[in-house]
Amino acid sequence: MSKSLPYSMKDVQYDNAKFRQRSLTKVITQNLLTSNVKRECIKCSTGRFLVLLMIFGVVYLMLTHTSHVPLSDGLSKNIGTEEGKNFFTDKNGRFKRFWRKPPRLPPRLSPDEIVSRNASISKNGKSDSGPDWEARQKRVKESFIHAWSGYRNYSMGYDELMPLSRRGIDTLGGLGATVIDALDTAMIMGVDEVVHEAGSWIEKHLPERINGKGQVNLFETTIRILGGLLSAYHLSGGNNSSTTKGPNPAVYLENAKNLADRLIVAFTSSPTAIPFSDVVLRDRSAHSAPDGLSSTAEASTLQLEFNYLSYLTGDPKYSLESMKVLEHMKNMPKVKGLVPIYINPRSGDFSGENIRLGSRGDSYYEYLIKVWLQDQGKNLTYLHDMYKESMKGVKELLVRKSVPNGLVFVGELPFGHEGAFSPKMDHLVCFLPGTLALGATKGIVKEKAMRENLLNFEDLENLKLAEDLAKTCFEMYSVTSTGLSPEIAYFNVEGHKESGPGGGNKNSKYVDDIIIKPADTHNLLRPETVESFFVLFRITEDPKYREWGWEIFEAFEKYTKVDTGGYTSLDDVTVLPPNRRDKMETFFLGETLKYLYLLFGDRNVIPLDKYVFNTEAHPFPIRDNAVSKQ
Repeated sequence: MSKSLPYSMKDVQYDNAKFRQRSLTKVITQNLLTSNVKRECIKCSTGRFLVLLMIFGVVYLMLTHTSHVPLSDGLSKNIGTEEGKNFFTDKNGRFKRFWRKPPRLPPRLSPDEIVSRNASISKNGKSDSGPDWEARQKRVKESFIHAWSGYRNYSMGYDELMPLSRRGIDTLGGLGATVIDALDTAMIMGVDEVVHEAGSWIEKHLPERINGKGQVNLFETTIRILGGLLSAYHLSGGNNSSTTKGPNPAVYLENAKNLADRLIVAFTSSPTAIPFSDVVLRDRSAHSAPDGLSSTAEASTLQLEFNYLSYLTGDPKYSLESMKVLEHMKNMPKVKGLVPIYINPRSGDFSGENIRLGSRGDSYYEYLIKVWLQDQGKNLTYLHDMYKESMKGVKELLVRKSVPNGLVFVGELPFGHEGAFSPKMDHLVCFLPGTLALGATKGIVKEKAMRENLLNFEDLENLKLAEDLAKTCFEMYSVTSTGLSPEIAYFNVEGHKESGPGGGNKNSKYVDDIIIKPADTHNLLRPETVESFFVLFRITEDPKYREWGWEIFEAFEKYTKVDTGGYTSLDDVTVLPPNRRDKMETFFLGETLKYLYLLFGDRNVIPLDKYVFNTEAHPFPIRDNAVSKQ
């Protein structure tokens, strides 16, 4: 529990006479009591009595006396006045009030009336003046069904859909990644037909795929396939399920365990605590990447999934092997909590000096706070300490402001902390606003956290940075012709201007702040920005995050939707019409549309103080909320 902030409401209740209007009665009384009359008359009780009698007599006469003179037209007017305009009396001759009337407050509703009004708003999905968020959420659901229909019709069982070519492609090992990534999204949205189709495919085909397929990437397979199966098991009811939507939930857990038993060899065959990057499923063997290195983010973004599997199965081996990675990194040298983006599994040491929160670095920082949140009952305080230290390092070494308009962004140190700063920011970095907000309030609504004195100065500072960065992420969309973000943006900073074209939207205030280079203009339907909007809306309750999310959703609908089914990545978001790339990433269904749906929906669905999302947006219950092993 943090100490209270160094101010309180008692400081507000002072009487500032400089700005407070005083009544005429007080003026007269004060002048009388501070004049010579006071000093002379106050010497005797008779004087005091006469002064008070005189004051009350004058007030009585002024309030009650009126005089009328009959006029020839049968009307009467107040002597010495213009009707209705005299400063001292009203049209009836009564003395006017010199003090202001108290403001008229709106009528207070009874508790029953409040409940009735809220029920009416809930039923209609909106208030009289606001957007219909229930209808907008329904639009996202329809988009998910459209995306799934394209995948089902042209590429069912493949990893991903090529919507323009209307065929499937295996890019992630051939385990049907889109089926599993999309399954829990369908469960959350209540799309029972998709739940049945995806669940049936998993039951019939996934065991054979796991046993027979070749090389897969440990990280991608863990976050998408293992994570998707575990989330589906929980959301379908786990051991307590009586649902008929899809197969028995045990199917999901059995496949998750079978897959993890093959992936775990990446840990056990490595000579250090750092796992190899690639696994051959059918051989239960593992090896490093061609350059011999693993990504720091990939090696440290496996723990939520393996920890939850150990909890569900009662077998600690999954958790023990994965947590060795973070325990090892705890003792490794860092630069103000920041780490290079490569690590060598054979030596266990970091490789190179490149520090960034974009690709290969991002989810290392995300999982420090999320693994700690997943199970605060364990002795994992070192993870929270590592997270806090790293965020201080981010603020000190990586955060800058653009010119001329001061957008806050996170850059890179490609040659280490002693090298030159690069004003480059991947769209992937837009995960950070949500992570900062989550780390500040632990998923609790800001208003409640403030009321219960749960936030210290550092938490508030991180929350402010989160909101500033979210603004920048939104402007990375708004600055382009399509309203969709590029993969990478550069920022002009004091003393250094980047060369290259802008985003194409000349009406944007930030057209001179953001530079988009020709190699970085593509858009892959990524989720990070809307992910942060979802978290920030849940925590701050600021409706602008919903509005920003809606603008992004409309841009996706306008430029990436394919009539025959599915959505496609774009080659260039700065030109109209944009060239299309012919690929629908699995995370568009697994993350982007899921976060938009939750952003526009009921805040009590998957609450952030009871669930933690893995880096592929698959929700796992926080340990205290997983009592029944679901």
